[in-house]
Amino acid sequence: MLIFTLRRFNLFIFTMLLLTILSFSLSFLFPGDQLINLTGQINASPEQLAILADEYQQQSGLLSQYFSYLNHLFHGEMGYSMASQLPIATEVLNRLPATIELTSVALLVAMFFGIPIGFCAAIYHRKLPDNLILAIAMIGYSIPVFWLGILAILVFSIQLGWFPSAGQISLLFEIPHVTGLQLIDILLSDSPYKWQAFQDATRHLILPVIVVALAPATIFMRLARTAMLEVLDTHYIKAANAKGLTFSQIIYRHAMRNAVIKVIRDVGLQFANLITIAMVTEVIFSWPGIGRWLIESIYQRDYTAIQGGLIVLSTFIFIVHIIIDFVYAALNPLAREPRHGKR
Repeated sequence: MLIFTLRRFNLFIFTMLLLTILSFSLSFLFPGDQLINLTGQINASPEQLAILADEYQQQSGLLSQYFSYLNHLFHGEMGYSMASQLPIATEVLNRLPATIELTSVALLVAMFFGIPIGFCAAIYHRKLPDNLILAIAMIGYSIPVFWLGILAILVFSIQLGWFPSAGQISLLFEIPHVTGLQLIDILLSDSPYKWQAFQDATRHLILPVIVVALAPATIFMRLARTAMLEVLDTHYIKAANAKGLTFSQIIYRHAMRNAVIKVIRDVGLQFANLITIAMVTEVIFSWPGIGRWLIESIYQRDYTAIQGGLIVLSTFIFIVHIIIDFVYAALNPLAREPRHGKR
C-alpha cells in the first residue's frame, strides 16, 4: 500500500506541475500585458506595477518567473479578478462548495440508480428487460444537457410548479456560511426554520442533480452490465453453480461484490465528464458554483479568473480521481501492485 500511495503522490505532483505550467503559459497567450494577465491588477499605477514586476521576477528569465508564480500559488495568491477586483482565492472559496455539493450528490444518485439497473440488465441478458434498459441508457446518454435542463425547467418549474428553476435556496432563509455546503450549513445553523430551509434547499437541488446525474447514470448502467456479465462468466461462478447454490445466492454472495469493484475502477474516469455537465447545468439553473463563474469569466475575458479556475477545478477532479483509486485499491488488493497479479 505504501508503494501504491507513493506512486499516486508522484502522479499528483507531476500533474500539478503540468497544470501550473499550462496556467503560467496562458498569461503569455492571452492578449494584453503578461503581468496584468497574471495578477489581474488592471487599475494599478506605474509604481504598483513596478512592485508587482519585482515580486513576479519579471526582469529575470522564464524559469525564475515560473518559480515566482509557483511561490504565489503556494501562498494562495492567484491574483485578482479583472471583473470584480476581488481576490481569486476568495471567489473560488465562495463558489467551490456549491459545485462540490451538486456534483457529489449527482455522483451518488448516478451510482445508486445506474449500477443496480446495470446488474438487472446483465441478469436478464438478451431478454426484454436487458434490451429495454440498453435502449433507455442509449436515449439518456444521447439527450443534450442544455436541452434536458431547459425541458426540466419548462415542465417541472413553470408548468407543474413542483421545483424552483434557479438558485440554491430561497431568499426567505438566511443561513450563516460555515462550510459553504448549503445542506450541511443548514443542519449546523440555530435557525428555528432550519427544517423548512432544508426542504427548500433540497427542492432547489433536485432538478440540477437529475440533469447532471442522467448521463453518468446511463454510463454506469452499461459499465455495471458489462462487469456483471464478465463476473458471471468466470470459473468460480460456474463452480458455485455446480455446487448447487441458487441463482440469487450466486448473485448476492459472489457476483455482485466483484462486479461493483470493477465499476468503481471507472468512477474516477467518469467524474471529469460529470464536472463538464455540471458546468453547463450551473449556467442553466443559475447555480452559484465555480463552473458558472468560470464560464462567465470566459465571456468577460477575465483571464486571471480563467487561470485560477482552471487550476482549482482540475485539482478538484484529480483529487476525487485519487480518492476513488484508493477506494478501489482498498477493495481490490491486486490493484495495489499490478505485477503481483501477473504471477
